[in-house]
Amino acid sequence: MDWPGFGGFFVARTVSWAGSALTLVALPVLLYERTGNAALTGLATALEALPYLLLGLPAGALADRWDRRRTLVVTALLSGLLLASVPVADAWGALTPAHVLVVAGGVATLFVFSDAATFGVLPTLVGRDRIAGATGRLNTANTIVTVAGPAVGGLSMAVLGPAWTLGLDAASFAVAAVLLHRLVLPPVTVPEGPRRMRAEIAEGLRFLWNHQAIRWLTLLGVGNSLTGGAVLGLVVVAAVRNLDLGESDGRIGLLYAAAGAGSLLAGMLLPPIRGRLTVGRITLAGLLAGWVAVSAWALSTGLVGGLVALAAWQAAHVLVNLNGIVLRQESTPDALQGRVNTTARMIAWGGQPLGAALGGVLAEVFDVRAALLIAGAGVATSALVGAGGRLWRLDVRTPRPEPVVRP
Repeated sequence: MDWPGFGGFFVARTVSWAGSALTLVALPVLLYERTGNAALTGLATALEALPYLLLGLPAGALADRWDRRRTLVVTALLSGLLLASVPVADAWGALTPAHVLVVAGGVATLFVFSDAATFGVLPTLVGRDRIAGATGRLNTANTIVTVAGPAVGGLSMAVLGPAWTLGLDAASFAVAAVLLHRLVLPPVTVPEGPRRMRAEIAEGLRFLWNHQAIRWLTLLGVGNSLTGGAVLGLVVVAAVRNLDLGESDGRIGLLYAAAGAGSLLAGMLLPPIRGRLTVGRITLAGLLAGWVAVSAWALSTGLVGGLVALAAWQAAHVLVNLNGIVLRQESTPDALQGRVNTTARMIAWGGQPLGAALGGVLAEVFDVRAALLIAGAGVATSALVGAGGRLWRLDVRTPRPEPVVRP
């Protein structure tokens, strides 16, 4: 890497993502294998998103105060310990579904704080004018790992079983912690005088709401995440009930790999698209394409068709997300990066736990196809609201940071 310090950070993130890609497949398979309950499988996905909804506001404010390197190291170590408890409990015959759910929720909670710290670390390592380039490199690594990781996860489950596959993720967090510990970052500059959590949170909220483009993309992201939660939470269930795959069939990993390929496609498409289309048109097109793709996924009966539909859905879904992320990184002042980004994610991802839980319940009450078609109403509603609000006119091609208004 040509930016001092960025190489170690890049490797640490990539290793951690590789482990998480294994867990993405293994955790829902482990739950469904032990319980056969679609609602519980959906609950695991809900628990992974719920902490961001509950803790996004204070986590962003705290991350702007704390030592960012220490925050990243501590959260990585604690995440590794939680995940390591799963294969240990399994070896002793003491693993329960409740244990798995607690681990899922705990790791997701720690992620909120590490994610908030990351938003502040990146500008420090590469400089504000290189954020887009650094973000592009990280996204490329993330999507490549997302493509390959689930397939490896499927193979790992076939050889080691889902519980011990989570142990590999624990090891990845340990490696990441060592690499992050070696980062050299300047101390966080904290304003002198008394600090009030409520005032700091309000500062981030005020900036987000007053910025028209960030406000629109954040609110429309709720419907996108609601549908996304249902789709992600029901991948294993849909594979078993719609595509006739076995619960531990290694080909389930191909579905997650297809979703990863869709993410990679979105990352490749966004830069040239942003040079040609307005921010609003990109989001509106992504929402409409997502509506069509999730309907196709719901109706798929064969593996090949399912792979194509799921990849198309993920490409549209991630395109909407990345468009909002890049806009926020380019437009938000450095002092507010943690608060604005965690707040925006908290709001935009608010629909994910609801979608995951609702999708699981609907799959039990009706069937998986009906659940996915109903869940598609989330992204459809966002598309209709965006069209009604003339979102295509929203043009922020080269946004600049707006002044920070202190309360």
